Amino acid sequence: MEKLIEEFSLGLFVWQTLLFVGLLFLLAKYAWKPILTAVEERENTIKDALDSAEKAKADMEAVQADNKRILKEARAERDALLADAKKASTQMINEAKEAAQLEADKIASAAQAAIEQEKNAAINELKNQVATLSIDIAQKVLQGELADEKKQQALVEKLVNDIEIK
Repeated sequence: MEKLIEEFSLGLFVWQTLLFVGLLFLLAKYAWKPILTAVEERENTIKDALDSAEKAKADMEAVQADNKRILKEARAERDALLADAKKASTQMINEAKEAAQLEADKIASAAQAAIEQEKNAAINELKNQVATLSIDIAQKVLQGELADEKKQQALVEKLVNDIEIK
């Protein structure tokens, strides 16, 4: 029986080997190419997806770099606009100060002229009053002096002597 089992085992081994080789042959002829083609297609799809991802990553980095550049330009433009606005406001303030100073100078000179005019008018008025008072005083003094005939004669002689001397 041992021999029978041995022969059976050997026969079974041979048959199994033949079946395995046949299966390999059938697989090689009909299944391996479609499987390998499918695996290659899958590999190519994965490779294309990785390439697309790398391209998308590169595009994203380019967009980010472009965004940074645009942001930098916008900041520079904003700074330039702020500087221009500050310069313009400073210039407007200076112009307003100059205009106010000119107006103040005009007002001051007009006030000075008005003061001078008022002063001259007051001086003239004072002179007129002094002259009127002087005439009134002189008239009263002369009336007192000339009330007496001897005094009148003495005054006339004095005036005549003064005129001759000059």
